[in-house]
Amino acid sequence: MALFVVGLQSTWAEMKRWIPFLKSDPSVAVIRLQGVIASGSRGALNDAALAPVIEKAFARGKPAAVALEINSPGGSPVQSSLIGARIRRLAEEKEVPVIAFVEDVAASGGYWLAVAADEIYADPSSVVGSIGVISAGFGAHELLARQGVERRVYTAGKSKSMLDPFRPEKPEDVERLKGLLNDIHTNFIEHVQARRGAKLDTETELFTGQVWLAQKAHELGLIDGIGHIKPMMQERFGDKVKFRRYGVRKSFLSRFGAQVVDDAISSVEERAAFAQFGL
Repeated sequence: MALFVVGLQSTWAEMKRWIPFLKSDPSVAVIRLQGVIASGSRGALNDAALAPVIEKAFARGKPAAVALEINSPGGSPVQSSLIGARIRRLAEEKEVPVIAFVEDVAASGGYWLAVAADEIYADPSSVVGSIGVISAGFGAHELLARQGVERRVYTAGKSKSMLDPFRPEKPEDVERLKGLLNDIHTNFIEHVQARRGAKLDTETELFTGQVWLAQKAHELGLIDGIGHIKPMMQERFGDKVKFRRYGVRKSFLSRFGAQVVDDAISSVEERAAFAQFGL
């Protein structure tokens, strides 16, 4: 008897979705944005992998809102921009509000994604900010010289071998790189200012790459408050609100062969990225 009742309730819930004059319970589409942001890296966040996920979240039915669950230390500025732009385009096209919920961290590119939302909330211990740009590498020319290895490079164009890690660093190359980083930083700042507007504290330097915990980030206008996804969405849309979750799924075959090694390397890189925030 109990199984019959459960089956009847399930059938009725499905019927309500397709009968126009019956009012369905509101739903919130939840998009999971977890990990480092990088192009072409398996398991990382990038626009190519997330495009079908984001499109489906906005297209399925008429969600009352789209919620972003963000836990990312950042990564590629271009992929951050592409993902954020896709979210904004669909939000405006579908006229659906977007609300971000930060978990451990939304820093650098992770904060770029959060700013794509109309509102941002976080746990009291969440790390937020890092509005800056970084480029890191290694120089190995002295090691090669000690081993008696000579590197031979031939180029057409004097800047073609800029910052080659196997050759001595050139001041003009460093200056050129700093110019590129400053331009990207300007893009980041303009994005934050455009999205957060008058909410931002104009008396504090917000764009130095510094990070803050959620309460301070709220005081500075970087987020809208402290809160968790389920209670906040229930408060806003009622206790009967439904959550539909969307995220990138790994194929079954990706667990075998060389992919296991690739996943392990990606995991180490991701842990290193989170570690800079003490996580």
